[in-house]
This record gives sequence, C-alpha cells and structure tokens, in this order.
Amino acid sequence: MTFLRPTLLTLACLLASPGFADDLPSLGDASSAIVSPQQEYQLGRAWLAMLRSQVSQLNDPQLKDYVETSVYKLVETSQVNDRRLEFILINSPQLNAFAAPGGIVGVNGGLFLNAQTEGEYASVLAHELAHVSQRHFARGVEASQRMQIPMMAALLGGIIVAAAGAGDAGIAAIASTQAAAIQEQLRFSREKEQEADRIGMLNLEKAGYDPRSMPTMFERLMRQYRFDSKPPEFLLTHPVTESRIADTRNRAEQFKPGGKEDSQTYQLIRARVQLFYEDSPGLAAKRFRAQLDENPKSDVARYGLAIAQIKGSQFNDARENLKQLLAKSPDEIIYNLAQVDLDIVNNRLPDAQTRVDRMLAQYPRNYPLNQVRVDLLLKQNRPADAEKALEVLLKTRPNDPDVWYMVAETRGLSGNIIGLHQARAEYFALIGDYRQAIQQLDFAKRRAGTNFPLSSRIDARQRELMEQERLVKDMMG
Repeated sequence: MTFLRPTLLTLACLLASPGFADDLPSLGDASSAIVSPQQEYQLGRAWLAMLRSQVSQLNDPQLKDYVETSVYKLVETSQVNDRRLEFILINSPQLNAFAAPGGIVGVNGGLFLNAQTEGEYASVLAHELAHVSQRHFARGVEASQRMQIPMMAALLGGIIVAAAGAGDAGIAAIASTQAAAIQEQLRFSREKEQEADRIGMLNLEKAGYDPRSMPTMFERLMRQYRFDSKPPEFLLTHPVTESRIADTRNRAEQFKPGGKEDSQTYQLIRARVQLFYEDSPGLAAKRFRAQLDENPKSDVARYGLAIAQIKGSQFNDARENLKQLLAKSPDEIIYNLAQVDLDIVNNRLPDAQTRVDRMLAQYPRNYPLNQVRVDLLLKQNRPADAEKALEVLLKTRPNDPDVWYMVAETRGLSGNIIGLHQARAEYFALIGDYRQAIQQLDFAKRRAGTNFPLSSRIDARQRELMEQERLVKDMMG
C-alpha cells in the first residue's frame, strides 16, 4: 500500500471522494504554495483515471453531449478560469454531482431523476462550479491541515475499501467520515455553502436561467429526504436546512423575474435516463403511456414511450409514435437518432444511412450523430470507413476512453493491428492502467519491426506514458 505525503494526503483524501470533490477551485491564489496549479491539474486527471476504472458509467452519447454542452454554457458565464474540462457520468440513481481539479466534472444519473426541470439541474451544477471559482478547495486544503490524522486515515481507508471492490462498505465508510469532517468544520462549511449558493445564483442568471430554481430544488430535496436515514451523498456534503432554503429564497427574489426554468431538450434527456433505471422496458412503456393518456399532446411522454417500445421490440408501435414526433419537428436531432436506432434494429440500414447523412449535413460536429454514423458503418461491415470516421471524432474527443475503446475494436476489424495496440494503450492510460498501456505499446513496437519512423513515434509515446505513471507514483508518495 502506498501513502501520500502529508499535504497531498489531505488533497487526495478530499479528491478521492465524490462527496468532497465539489470543493475544488480554479487556481491562482496563495494556496498554490501548498498545491501548485500543475500538481492540481495532474492529480485531478490521475484521480479521474482511477475513478473511471472503479465505477460503472453511463456511456450514452446523447446524455454525455447534453451534460457537456450544458456545463460549458454555465462555465462561459462563470468565474472559472481553467476551462479545460473533462466529464464523467456515473451510473448511479443516487443524487450527486461534483467538480474536481483539472476541470473534472462528474454527474450521477440520479441528478436527472431528482431535478425535475433544467433550471433545477443547472442550479446544482452552478453551485458546484461556484465552489471551483471561489477556490474552496485551496482554502479547504489550508483548513484541513488542522484536521486530525485519524479522520484523514479513516477517509483514506474507506477509499481503499471501495477501490478494492467492497462497494457499499467503502462508500459507507467514506460517507460517515465525510459527515464527521463536516461536523469538525461546520462553520467553514456553512460559509462555503452560502458563498457557493450566492455565486451560483449569479451565474444561473448570467447563463439565462431563473435563479429561483435553486431554492426550489433545495425545498423539494428537503421534503423528499426529510425522514430518510441514509440521505444521498450530495446532501451529506451539502446539508439543506430551513435557514439555508430561506436564505437562498430571499436572495433569489432579489433578481428580476424571468429566465429559463425548463426546456424540452432536458425533459427528453431526462426520459432517457428514467428508462435506464426502470426495471424493464415494459414498465417504462406503461408509465410513459399513462403520461400520454393524461396529456395526449406531451411530446416528451410520446418520445419516452417510443424509446421504451424500441427497447421492448415493439417496433411498429415505436415507428408510429416517432412518425408523429418527426412530423412536428423533422430536424430534431433526438427524434432522428431514435428513428435511426429503430431502422438499425429493423435492419433498414439504407434508410438509417440516408437519415444520418442528412442530419450530419446540418450538424456536422454533433457528437451523437457522428457516433451513430460509426455504429452504422460497422453494421454495414465497413470497418475501414468506420476507422476514418473515428479519426474525425478523435479530433474533438481525444480524451474520451469510450471513443478510444471503439477505435481499438474498429482497427482490429479492419486489420490495423499496430493501430489496435496503440488505441488500446490510449484507452488503458485514460482509465489509469499504465502497466497495460505500456505493454500494448510494446506489442505495437514488435509489429512495427524495421519501420523506424513508426517505432520512434511509438517509443516517444511510451516514454510519455512512463513519465505520467512516474508523476502519479510521486504524488502518491
């Protein structure tokens, strides 16, 4: 077992727990003497890689695209200075969201289940970004130097248990230690939360949202979890009290009325997430059908019903529902992607190809459209064309392990074995498995043989990964 140096022990303890990870700032104040901006960036990326290797993730391109787009919108009007963002979507129905150094933003699926409007969803992320912009992590590092060693050790122990696969036991240990830490630093935590609420509401308004969404979200969370003996992680580290709700409500009422409260796009994405966590497509279809019976004009309920029907192999019914949606909104990307999915499972590949080509002509940089283009090419047994399409996708998503995983699979299908090993190396590096990454590049070098320019490039990348691994080990002490 490795041990962290004292100041970085505190840093890693706070980082390695999603609950505390919301306390992370952009850089540049006096606390940089304790943790430099470069250390913070490197440690944040290392932490993200470890987290990716330990948690189940939501790999849905439409959900990923929505989260990334919405967060960047908030960041553009925020005080966050370092805007090199990376995202992780955690496959958990529990409410949580966090931000970490190096521009890491994490969202649980449960945020969509709990936030009933886009404004409420945005209010949680605006709050997290306020922790970042106000350097609460750097200030927390200074304050945590006074934290007792047993508390840090307990938190680190919980992290190790969770990393070893004990799951709930490790999470419980982390959560209980977080709660203890909150009690130890209650005054400081209250100040941080109030400041993040205030700055978050300002940012909400600048981004075009109604700041009243924040107290509305808090009020419902308090009602929902008031008598829950095990509240979600977000409420363990962001305690919602009557006084806090009153304070945010009073502040919100100082803003001029107006601002966006919700959007159809959010509700469509929320319907997708709800389907992820439904026990079966049949139950989801029943629920969406009931909503549609109650409001026959609800496009969201009709969309939810259609995608549940696709999953449940009720293809004719799904086609009829999508036909109605597309008649109203022929260029809506989300509806067209659902129709493409339906055409693919029905083996109507030419129809799917025509639709994808038409949509890409309008939205050439859209990530979900480019991703489904790759899927379609592979279905048509065109791996070489799929590989070219992925090369284009990599230009905009060079740090996405899901894309690199597909690049590796596609290069294997097209017979590009050296490229297969190179792609696997990038995938393993992004999930923190440097041993496997370096080994994959060894395999690539052997295949390269006497191709000295290629061997040199592989060698250079291998040295870079070895240096990354060394830096991580140095930080871990």
